[in-house]
Amino acid sequence: MLKYRLITGPLLIIALLAIVWLDNRLDAITLDGFWQDFFRGKTHPPRGLLLFVVALGVAPLAARELGAVFRANRIATRTWLTSGAAMVGLILSYSIPEGTSTTTTAALVSSGLILAFVTSLLTFSRNRNVEGVVAAAGAVMFTAVYIGLMLGFLLAIRRWHSAWWIVGIILTTKSCDIGAYFTGTLIGRHKMIPWLSAGKTWEGLAGGVVTAALVGTGMAALSRMYLGEADHVPIWGGTICGIAFAIVGQLGDLTMSLFKRGAGLKDSSKILPGMGGIMDVLDSPLMVSPVAFWLLEAFTRP
Repeated sequence: MLKYRLITGPLLIIALLAIVWLDNRLDAITLDGFWQDFFRGKTHPPRGLLLFVVALGVAPLAARELGAVFRANRIATRTWLTSGAAMVGLILSYSIPEGTSTTTTAALVSSGLILAFVTSLLTFSRNRNVEGVVAAAGAVMFTAVYIGLMLGFLLAIRRWHSAWWIVGIILTTKSCDIGAYFTGTLIGRHKMIPWLSAGKTWEGLAGGVVTAALVGTGMAALSRMYLGEADHVPIWGGTICGIAFAIVGQLGDLTMSLFKRGAGLKDSSKILPGMGGIMDVLDSPLMVSPVAFWLLEAFTRP
């Protein structure tokens, strides 16, 4: 297991770095002619366009895994419906134009969620059967928020910040897992939540938080060295981000463990050797994404 993880992990990091580098490069492209008309007069492609395309490919895979968890819990689901709900949440998060009023933004997001809700009610009750409809519709709405809107927060961060902050957020969050694993292996004695996650210890959590705090501090220092002034985070702000990302990320990991334990599953799928499924990788960054958005807003806005 560890052997495969040591292969899959670096490959995922390399893929993330390549995607972010290309996404950042798109900011330097100047549009003219057909493409300028296609993007409604913009002189540059929308920020985060490549990340959005990649997220559109990842969201259905994650929704499929979440659907398997629902079915294992005896909740009816349709793959096309949960995938569509996740993509609706994602598209709404990214495509609302800058400068749109708060009222209009709220109305657009609400309309998309209502559409997913009504579609799910019609789908699951079409055989004139009311049993399980509420749970099935709730599962669809849960997918729209958990995958679509939370993943959309990373895209929202990209709209206002350098793409490299996406790397910073994910690496800081995942560094907690690494720190917790090695600290827990070496000195872990006191189980944190043995009925939910037998391997997690309080000592491991402490080591993970310290590791993430150090990585977050380093990311803040790098932002002041290599990113524009609008993306500078104070050193102490990076430390706070690291601590917050570690704690919230562990909450995200435990949340997915709760879902899988209730479904009798060890991993959400086997698509990533040594790591399980897409949701086993995304569980902590998804939960961290809204916290990261607000912290970056607080630390980078004048």
